Amino acid sequence: MHTPASSLIAELPPRERILATAHRLFYLEGIRASGIDRIIAESGVSKVTFYRHFPSKNELILAYLQQRHQLWMQWFQDALHRHAEAGPAALAEALAEWFASADFRGCAFINGLGEIPADPAVADAVRRHKTEMRQAIASLLPEDAQQARQAGMLALAADGAIVRAQIEGSPDAAIAALRQMIPLLTAR
Repeated sequence: MHTPASSLIAELPPRERILATAHRLFYLEGIRASGIDRIIAESGVSKVTFYRHFPSKNELILAYLQQRHQLWMQWFQDALHRHAEAGPAALAEALAEWFASADFRGCAFINGLGEIPADPAVADAVRRHKTEMRQAIASLLPEDAQQARQAGMLALAADGAIVRAQIEGSPDAAIAALRQMIPLLTAR
Protein backbone atom coordinates (compact mmCIF):
# COMPACT_ATOMS: atom_id res chain seq x y z
CA MET A 1 0.00 0.00 0.00
CA HIS A 2 1.73 3.14 -1.17
CA THR A 3 0.86 6.79 -0.68
CA PRO A 4 0.38 8.95 -3.81
CA ALA A 5 3.63 9.86 -5.59
CA SER A 6 4.56 13.55 -5.67
CA SER A 7 5.06 13.58 -9.44
CA LEU A 8 1.50 12.37 -9.99
CA ILE A 9 0.08 14.90 -7.53
CA ALA A 10 1.09 17.91 -9.67
CA GLU A 11 -1.21 16.73 -12.48
CA LEU A 12 -4.36 16.56 -10.34
CA PRO A 13 -7.15 19.17 -10.04
CA PRO A 14 -6.75 21.44 -6.96
CA ARG A 15 -9.03 19.51 -4.53
CA GLU A 16 -7.42 16.19 -5.36
CA ARG A 17 -3.94 17.77 -5.24
CA ILE A 18 -4.65 19.10 -1.72
CA LEU A 19 -6.00 15.73 -0.60
CA ALA A 20 -3.10 13.78 -2.14
CA THR A 21 -0.59 16.10 -0.49
CA ALA A 22 -2.36 15.80 2.85
CA HIS A 23 -2.53 12.02 2.43
CA ARG A 24 1.22 11.80 1.92
CA LEU A 25 2.09 14.19 4.76
CA PHE A 26 -0.50 12.96 7.27
CA TYR A 27 0.51 9.33 6.78
CA LEU A 28 4.27 9.74 6.64
CA GLU A 29 4.76 12.59 9.14
CA GLY A 30 1.58 12.70 11.20
CA ILE A 31 -1.60 14.74 11.23
CA ARG A 32 -0.53 17.22 13.89
CA ALA A 33 2.95 17.66 12.40
CA SER A 34 1.51 18.56 8.99
CA GLY A 35 0.29 22.13 9.04
CA ILE A 36 -2.15 23.73 6.65
CA ASP A 37 0.46 26.19 5.34
CA ARG A 38 2.77 23.34 4.36
CA ILE A 39 -0.06 21.42 2.69
CA ILE A 40 -1.01 24.56 0.75
CA ALA A 41 2.59 25.19 -0.31
CA GLU A 42 3.30 21.60 -1.33
CA SER A 43 0.02 21.19 -3.18
CA GLY A 44 0.62 24.42 -5.11
CA VAL A 45 -2.75 26.02 -4.38
CA SER A 46 -3.69 29.35 -2.86
CA LYS A 47 -5.17 29.69 0.64
CA VAL A 48 -8.46 30.73 -0.96
CA THR A 49 -8.52 27.56 -3.06
CA PHE A 50 -7.60 25.42 -0.07
CA TYR A 51 -10.33 26.84 2.17
CA ARG A 52 -12.90 26.68 -0.63
CA HIS A 53 -12.42 22.92 -0.72
CA PHE A 54 -11.64 22.32 2.96
CA PRO A 55 -13.03 25.02 5.30
CA SER A 56 -11.11 23.50 8.23
CA LYS A 57 -8.24 21.13 8.88
CA ASN A 58 -10.74 18.78 10.52
CA GLU A 59 -12.65 18.48 7.23
CA LEU A 60 -9.38 17.70 5.46
CA ILE A 61 -8.53 15.09 8.10
CA LEU A 62 -11.89 13.38 7.63
CA ALA A 63 -11.53 13.45 3.83
CA TYR A 64 -8.05 11.95 4.21
CA LEU A 65 -9.33 9.17 6.47
CA GLN A 66 -12.15 8.41 4.04
CA GLN A 67 -9.73 8.29 1.10
CA ARG A 68 -7.21 6.23 3.07
CA HIS A 69 -9.95 3.80 4.04
CA GLN A 70 -11.04 3.29 0.43
CA LEU A 71 -7.50 2.89 -0.89
CA TRP A 72 -6.32 0.66 1.94
CA MET A 73 -9.38 -1.60 1.96
CA GLN A 74 -9.15 -2.10 -1.81
CA TRP A 75 -5.49 -3.00 -1.44
CA PHE A 76 -6.18 -5.24 1.59
CA GLN A 77 -8.99 -7.16 -0.10
CA ASP A 78 -6.84 -7.61 -3.21
CA ALA A 79 -3.91 -8.81 -1.08
CA LEU A 80 -6.11 -11.29 0.81
CA HIS A 81 -7.38 -12.55 -2.52
CA ARG A 82 -3.80 -12.94 -3.88
CA HIS A 83 -2.98 -15.16 -0.89
CA ALA A 84 -6.38 -16.86 -0.58
CA GLU A 85 -4.89 -20.34 -1.07
CA ALA A 86 -3.27 -19.91 2.37
CA GLY A 87 -6.68 -19.68 4.06
CA PRO A 88 -6.62 -17.59 7.24
CA ALA A 89 -2.81 -17.34 6.94
CA ALA A 90 -3.47 -15.00 3.98
CA LEU A 91 -3.80 -12.30 6.65
CA ALA A 92 -0.13 -12.60 7.64
CA GLU A 93 0.99 -12.76 4.00
CA ALA A 94 -1.00 -9.63 3.11
CA LEU A 95 0.35 -7.71 6.10
CA ALA A 96 3.90 -8.86 5.30
CA GLU A 97 3.52 -7.24 1.86
CA TRP A 98 2.35 -3.97 3.42
CA PHE A 99 5.02 -3.95 6.13
CA ALA A 100 7.71 -4.40 3.46
CA SER A 101 6.63 -1.29 1.56
CA ALA A 102 9.09 1.60 1.76
CA ASP A 103 6.49 4.02 3.12
CA PHE A 104 4.97 1.77 5.83
CA ARG A 105 4.26 3.87 8.92
CA GLY A 106 1.64 1.79 10.68
CA CYS A 107 -2.12 2.04 10.56
CA ALA A 108 -3.32 5.52 9.58
CA PHE A 109 -6.42 4.98 11.72
CA ILE A 110 -4.63 3.88 14.87
CA ASN A 111 -2.16 6.74 14.36
CA GLY A 112 -4.97 9.23 13.70
CA LEU A 113 -6.91 8.26 16.80
CA GLY A 114 -3.71 8.49 18.83
CA GLU A 115 -3.11 12.01 17.55
CA ILE A 116 -6.71 13.24 17.81
CA PRO A 117 -8.38 11.09 20.51
CA ALA A 118 -11.13 13.51 21.49
CA ASP A 119 -12.68 14.00 18.05
CA PRO A 120 -15.85 11.88 17.72
CA ALA A 121 -15.81 12.09 13.90
CA VAL A 122 -12.28 10.68 13.79
CA ALA A 123 -13.26 7.94 16.25
CA ASP A 124 -16.26 7.06 14.05
CA ALA A 125 -14.03 6.87 10.96
CA VAL A 126 -11.65 4.57 12.83
CA ARG A 127 -14.49 2.32 14.03
CA ARG A 128 -15.93 2.05 10.50
CA HIS A 129 -12.49 1.19 9.10
CA LYS A 130 -11.80 -1.47 11.73
CA THR A 131 -15.27 -2.98 11.25
CA GLU A 132 -14.72 -3.31 7.50
CA MET A 133 -11.23 -4.72 8.08
CA ARG A 134 -12.70 -7.34 10.44
CA GLN A 135 -15.34 -8.21 7.81
CA ALA A 136 -12.62 -8.70 5.18
CA ILE A 137 -10.76 -10.99 7.57
CA ALA A 138 -13.99 -12.92 8.22
CA SER A 139 -14.12 -13.74 4.50
CA LEU A 140 -11.07 -15.97 5.05
CA LEU A 141 -12.96 -18.13 7.55
CA PRO A 142 -15.70 -20.74 7.25
CA GLU A 143 -19.20 -19.35 7.59
CA ASP A 144 -20.24 -20.82 10.91
CA ALA A 145 -20.93 -19.84 14.50
CA GLN A 146 -17.21 -19.21 15.13
CA GLN A 147 -16.61 -16.87 12.17
CA ALA A 148 -17.34 -13.50 13.84
CA ARG A 149 -15.48 -14.39 17.04
CA GLN A 150 -12.42 -15.66 15.17
CA ALA A 151 -12.42 -12.67 12.80
CA GLY A 152 -12.44 -10.38 15.84
CA MET A 153 -9.48 -12.17 17.37
CA LEU A 154 -7.57 -12.14 14.09
CA ALA A 155 -8.28 -8.42 13.62
CA LEU A 156 -6.95 -7.73 17.11
CA ALA A 157 -3.86 -9.81 16.38
CA ALA A 158 -3.38 -7.94 13.08
CA ASP A 159 -3.62 -4.57 14.83
CA GLY A 160 -1.04 -5.76 17.36
CA ALA A 161 1.27 -6.88 14.56
CA ILE A 162 0.85 -3.52 12.81
CA VAL A 163 1.78 -1.59 15.95
CA ARG A 164 4.69 -3.91 16.73
CA ALA A 165 6.11 -3.61 13.21
CA GLN A 166 5.82 0.17 13.41
CA ILE A 167 7.44 0.42 16.85
CA GLU A 168 10.28 -1.99 16.11
CA GLY A 169 10.96 -0.62 12.65
CA SER A 170 11.18 -4.18 11.33
CA PRO A 171 8.27 -6.43 10.48
CA ASP A 172 10.03 -9.74 11.08
CA ALA A 173 9.03 -10.41 14.69
CA ALA A 174 5.50 -9.10 14.17
CA ILE A 175 4.88 -11.30 11.13
CA ALA A 176 6.47 -14.34 12.81
CA ALA A 177 4.24 -13.91 15.86
CA LEU A 178 1.14 -13.39 13.70
CA ARG A 179 1.93 -16.52 11.69
CA GLN A 180 2.13 -18.48 14.97
CA MET A 181 -1.10 -16.98 16.33
CA ILE A 182 -3.33 -17.57 13.31
CA PRO A 183 -3.60 -21.37 13.65
CA LEU A 184 -4.24 -21.00 17.40
CA LEU A 185 -6.98 -18.43 16.87
CA THR A 186 -8.70 -20.38 14.10
CA ALA A 187 -8.57 -23.87 15.61
CA ARG A 188 -11.93 -25.62 15.48
